Amino acid sequence: MALKIIKISRVSPATDSSCDSVDPLVLPLTFFDLRWVRSHPTQQVIFYKLFKSSREFFYSVILPRLELSLSLVLHHYIPYAGHLTWDPQNPKPHIVVFGHDTVSLTVAESDADFLFISSKGLRPQSELRVLVPELSVSCDSTSLYSLQITLFPNQGFCIGLAEHHVVKDGVGSIMFIKSWAHICKLLGHRTLTLPCLPKDLTPILDRTLINVPPGLESKIMQSIWYFSDEKDGKRTLRPPPTGHISTDLVRITLQLTQEKVKNLKEQAKRESARSLHDLYLSTFVVTTAYLWSCLVKTRGDSEERPVLFMYAADFRNRLDPPVPERYFGNCVFPIGCFGYKAKPFLGRDGFINAIEILGDSVKSLGSQGIETLCELYIDGTKQVKPGTQVDSVSGSNRTGVYGSDFGWGKPVNHEIVSIDRYAAFTISERRDEIGGAEIGLCLKKSEMDTFMSLFNYGLDIIVSRI
Repeated sequence: MALKIIKISRVSPATDSSCDSVDPLVLPLTFFDLRWVRSHPTQQVIFYKLFKSSREFFYSVILPRLELSLSLVLHHYIPYAGHLTWDPQNPKPHIVVFGHDTVSLTVAESDADFLFISSKGLRPQSELRVLVPELSVSCDSTSLYSLQITLFPNQGFCIGLAEHHVVKDGVGSIMFIKSWAHICKLLGHRTLTLPCLPKDLTPILDRTLINVPPGLESKIMQSIWYFSDEKDGKRTLRPPPTGHISTDLVRITLQLTQEKVKNLKEQAKRESARSLHDLYLSTFVVTTAYLWSCLVKTRGDSEERPVLFMYAADFRNRLDPPVPERYFGNCVFPIGCFGYKAKPFLGRDGFINAIEILGDSVKSLGSQGIETLCELYIDGTKQVKPGTQVDSVSGSNRTGVYGSDFGWGKPVNHEIVSIDRYAAFTISERRDEIGGAEIGLCLKKSEMDTFMSLFNYGLDIIVSRI
């Protein structure tokens, strides 16, 4: 696939001279932000099929509307234009936005087959990676957001993005995309200056809304191994090295229909020795438990191999007082299923064991405070042994990303590209059905073949027992 760069520009947030301040916006990092200071950027790509898709129409209508609406929406989501900085005199990093700050936008063209690249079938990961940008990163400063719009002439286009986790969580990420799409669609009907957003899309930037017990920030900050470079021990904002990204990676988007999820739940009820009251069978738990058990089996049959599963829990409704859904910042914290070996997941009851372990973890969030969960996380990560199989899930089956219509129809597909940097799969809602889930997975070709055999065989067995 050949990719041609058309232009690289800087998009400024739209301003209102009557009320915009000349002073920089400074956002302190909260406890929930600090965990993500050295995270690798989250890179996503959203595909849109065009029915009127000539090159001339794209450059004369679509691209100008996308650029203008981007400037308008950045006025509301101003932190995206800023930088994460760490001045020598400050004990912790902070986000700062100056009046001249911008977001990088790359415009490109691809000669690839749009139907193939945007499909949910098996594809080379390398063909998606070129569709997302990178962030500018140094030891003491990093950009927070960048975009790439790629045209597939006479077929469609995609929006690739790279965003730093420290500025927001998944809720904020999707809220921004929906807000951008909302304004862009309005531009097709009338001229806008600084449009208001609907209340449910209007971000709240107030960091004082995060109320956690005193001392939690210092516990995270004392994790020197996380905030300092492994070589010289100096503090840095650079992400830890991940090693070479294999060229043999392939990607697939799996469809778990509402019926298949129901079948998985029924199997758990039949085969678990626990009472129904003791089982936690949400779509998230059932889906991720099934994927986790399949991944452990895929990586080999060494029963004593240590395994670990990670997910991020949203604490908006778990703090006192609760944090508004529209809060634009981090309100998630990583939760680990620590201390397990592969043996419980390798046999016929591997899926049931995974459901019970993951379900217990999710259910316990309601009775354990963030202080306890923070201590469990820090202690757990310190005890992770070399060679541990670490799997994790990114996203949510309630994001609503397929509602992001910029004026030319809803997306045909959405992928989190950056899961090729670490062992993770993604979960999101299905495009054309209420209920169920879409699963994004990226593995080496040989591993993918093994995984798909286990994944499909397990579902077939479940159906045969109904």
